[in-house]
Amino acid sequence: MRTAVGIIGGGPAGLLLARLLHRTGIDCVVLEARTREDVEQRQRAGMLEQGTVDALREAGAAERLDAEGLVHQGIELRFERERHHIDFPALTGGRTVTIYAQTEIVKDLVALQLAEGPPLLWEAQALAVEKPESASPVVRFLHEGREQTLICDWVIGCDGFHGISRGTFPAAGSHTYERDHPYSWLGILADVAPSCDELIYARGQSGFALHSMRSIHVSRLYLQVPGGTDADDWPDDRIWDELDARFAVDADWTLHRGPITAKSVTPMRSYVHEPMRHGRLVLAGDAAHIVPPTGAKGLNLAVSDVRVLARTFAELHRTGSERLLDDYSRTCLARVWQATRFSYDMTRMLHAQPDGDVFENRLQLARLRRIASSRHAAAELATNYTGLPLLT
Repeated sequence: MRTAVGIIGGGPAGLLLARLLHRTGIDCVVLEARTREDVEQRQRAGMLEQGTVDALREAGAAERLDAEGLVHQGIELRFERERHHIDFPALTGGRTVTIYAQTEIVKDLVALQLAEGPPLLWEAQALAVEKPESASPVVRFLHEGREQTLICDWVIGCDGFHGISRGTFPAAGSHTYERDHPYSWLGILADVAPSCDELIYARGQSGFALHSMRSIHVSRLYLQVPGGTDADDWPDDRIWDELDARFAVDADWTLHRGPITAKSVTPMRSYVHEPMRHGRLVLAGDAAHIVPPTGAKGLNLAVSDVRVLARTFAELHRTGSERLLDDYSRTCLARVWQATRFSYDMTRMLHAQPDGDVFENRLQLARLRRIASSRHAAAELATNYTGLPLLT
């Protein structure tokens, strides 16, 4: 097989890139190691920056998003049994965020891909990227019981943190920066209407909690738990009781309880790989960077990478110039590091630190008080949360 752009990974980044390239008239093939069912059922992020919504509209993949997405005007911070609303439009000149589950984005993109192209191969496991420095890199992959090759002009690694693409980069000239946090998130899905209109970020005495939603009928909630926690050690009643305690405020508010349909534990880590391009192999999304989910940046960073890639390949297709591709890594990493900083700061401010002391505790409260009482500090949070522009 031969194509202009070979995309390893059929998650939201790979599928959106394929869609944008297809609309520009650029041939591509997507290789996805998992089944369609696995890809469409994987529960992940659901908070979309304005730029992510714009990218899906640009791709012609926002019909259901526009009909079913929940536009949010802000978030609520809770600490010391107090409630503080952060008004995004008032602080950012009108910007908002939208709740629409990543699983639904993937379903929308898969449906378009299968209906209109380009090719999408399920259960196609990428084995290696060969000759990335050449004009025709090759992806070896296993599909339908036999090894095959995909000859490309360019290869894009959208295969996540555990994929093969990043490992193809030579050690010399590659740099990784990482920080593992000593706690995780226990996440649940519950068949119950959300107890709030906007996301609640709560700093309780025993740790952090987040109240989100997937729809007007399904709630998504998270608890800070020690690293290495087994979700099975948390019975449903224990989860609801702990959520109740961490969300508690001196006001008339009730946490709605309902049947828990899914539980999972997510480790918290920060990771950045530099550079994001080697020869004609380019990384996008989790293959190049991971952020803790506190700042809701993972999916949005992947989409911003893809928007830059789509723009660079459009110029290459139109003019033959690789100017934008030469700047790809620098352009994306500028935004990646700002999102990494924001996510790290939010995480340190809101989570109980196992190695913390009374001094650390008072600093955390001081940071939260600053945001609650200062328009300037609140605007800084709102600007980062709703999404920074691409830095060029």
